[in-house]
Amino acid sequence: MAKSVTVAEDEIFALRLARSAPDLWPMLEAIYGRHADFDSFKDKLLATLKKGWRDRPKDLKRLDLQRDLEPDWFQRPNMAGYVFYIDRFAGNLKDVLGKLDYLEDLGITYVHFMPCLKPRPGDSDGGYSVMDYREINPTYGTMADFEEVSAALRARGISVCVDLVLNHTAKEHAWAQAAAKGNAKYQDYYLMYDDPAMPRQYERTLVEIFPDTAPGSFTHYPQFGKWVWTTFNEHQWDLNWANPDVFLEITEIMLFLANRGVEVLRLDAVAFMWKRLGTRCQSEPEVHMLLQALRACCRIACPAVLHLEEAIVAPAEMLPYLGRGKHDGKEGNLAYHNSLMVQYWSAIATRDARLMRQVLGTHFPERLTNATYATYIRCHDDIGWAVTDEDAGALHMSGGAHRNFLSNFFEGSFPGSFAKGALFQVNEETGDKRISGSFASLAGLERAEGDAGATALAVQRILLGHALIAAFGGIPLIYMGDELAMLNDYGYLDVPEHAHDSRWIHRPMMDWHLAQFRHSDDTAAGQIFRGTKHILARRKVTEAIHAAHPLQIIDPGLNGVFAFVRKAPTGVMLGLFNMTEHWLHLPESLARSHGVTKMHDALSDHAVTSHDGMIALPPYARVWLT
Repeated sequence: MAKSVTVAEDEIFALRLARSAPDLWPMLEAIYGRHADFDSFKDKLLATLKKGWRDRPKDLKRLDLQRDLEPDWFQRPNMAGYVFYIDRFAGNLKDVLGKLDYLEDLGITYVHFMPCLKPRPGDSDGGYSVMDYREINPTYGTMADFEEVSAALRARGISVCVDLVLNHTAKEHAWAQAAAKGNAKYQDYYLMYDDPAMPRQYERTLVEIFPDTAPGSFTHYPQFGKWVWTTFNEHQWDLNWANPDVFLEITEIMLFLANRGVEVLRLDAVAFMWKRLGTRCQSEPEVHMLLQALRACCRIACPAVLHLEEAIVAPAEMLPYLGRGKHDGKEGNLAYHNSLMVQYWSAIATRDARLMRQVLGTHFPERLTNATYATYIRCHDDIGWAVTDEDAGALHMSGGAHRNFLSNFFEGSFPGSFAKGALFQVNEETGDKRISGSFASLAGLERAEGDAGATALAVQRILLGHALIAAFGGIPLIYMGDELAMLNDYGYLDVPEHAHDSRWIHRPMMDWHLAQFRHSDDTAAGQIFRGTKHILARRKVTEAIHAAHPLQIIDPGLNGVFAFVRKAPTGVMLGLFNMTEHWLHLPESLARSHGVTKMHDALSDHAVTSHDGMIALPPYARVWLT
């Protein structure tokens, strides 16, 4: 008779602690080692991790084991994400339960609930000004409701992502309230100064984030005599990550949320966590040390949980958030591929993929270790034209002129533009003009206004974008309503708390009436839904798209075509994307030279036939050639 084998849970914890200790303690010693009570801090952190593990529900401990055995689970082609505000998608958390069939129908395996933790009253920066990390926004429901919904999603194989803001809390948070009352312990949780001398020194090199609505980076509070660091808004107080107690508190919160069923923690505003005089106070080395240590804490106490690090910055600054150098494979599992999004819009505006090829081919590695990208065309935020002068200069372009062109084009003011968007946070000093707008409106559907030809082209641009993010690897994210080609919502102008922020133009209420007819109608909404569903279904069965396989950007010899090769052990996949509204032709020999043998399009699941040795690419064609 075979003997039964059991491993005590304390032993499992010890094994995981041993695995991740080298990623944890050296980082913390480098940051906090000089503190007199460092040994006490380590003891408290270890106790926090043990408690988090012991409190973890059994089904989540089983998920931990499954994810340990399948560490590439999030890199697989079956992953597809959907992003929404709970109230705008369903009304409240309970009502999300009635929408699960819709998510499954589309092919979703990852859902990001936009900020759902309890925000401050009134203006809360879209929910990112949090006053209680352990409570759900009462407008959406309760933490018990959240646990019920997360369990229902998990039962369908859908992982839940929530936002955890690391740089700041709302000034109404209990820590901030205690600090405002003079509690020295909690004043040290924030960055507070008795006079403006140090704030003025810091501000010499800081960059204003919201110059229109929240100029400066500090706020003076005469009632308790302090200048408080407020990078984003007056009501968002920056945390003092040089204080080890802040690390302890945030670790406890991470484990609390993980034990409620959160599988992906979207760590918000991470670039700003560490302050250093004479710098922008963004992406300092200590930021990466802290993020590696936080990741190690989860690998010890809740290894099923991923970290998505929100850093919308240039490639050289973004890639370290996925682990580079000594942090390789040890930091974030996911980061937004902002450059892919920006370059998609740039290429369809110019009908030229050369800058796209320059940026994506020059600055990004062919593969990442234990990490991948969250790919997207639109999100809840504005679009900042992250095109450097150096990259533009490599193509003999002016970076400033190109950024200005993109803003004008997608606002709709550039002659011949098909787009309709809205400006966001215009900075007269720098010339920076960011853009808001829904995918469909920026892609030309709103301006088409019943013109059948223009409408058809807009539909193809949208499907091109979804096919691009689905094939690029990582986890493609569909922002709510984009799968139904929903247009700009100008009703935000009639809502006082939204009217000042043009980003609400692309945060509409979900159109469930439109969704009812998604399988039958022949409008743009039906075409886009069915097309997007098809793209995600074909992605799921295309093994070459696994994010661990190398991706190489290639020059196909045509300015209007963006191309890459995914190198899988089972064979290559050549992605071809016509970024123009014109027919283009590529030699079949190009595909053959990159290892294509079957001449089969994995996206349409049909053979590709060349004529006179040329592959024809219709307007906005997307081909996954094997």
